Amino acid sequence: MEKSPKSFIATLLLCFFLGGLSIHRFYVGKAGTAILQIVTLGGLGIWLLIDFIMIIVGQFTDKQGRKIKA
Repeated sequence: MEKSPKSFIATLLLCFFLGGLSIHRFYVGKAGTAILQIVTLGGLGIWLLIDFIMIIVGQFTDKQGRKIKA
């Protein structure tokens, strides 16, 4: 599987510091789910936590489905 050109560190930091605004999802090109995450307040924080864990373990993907890995 092809690796995403998006930065692992940038995605991780954006999720940690600005996750409530879904900036990490906008960064990787997932604008639709970013807006949905904002409207639902990050699934009351659960969706945000899942995103953070998925980024850490290398399973978070960009818009084209490429994994963002360190």
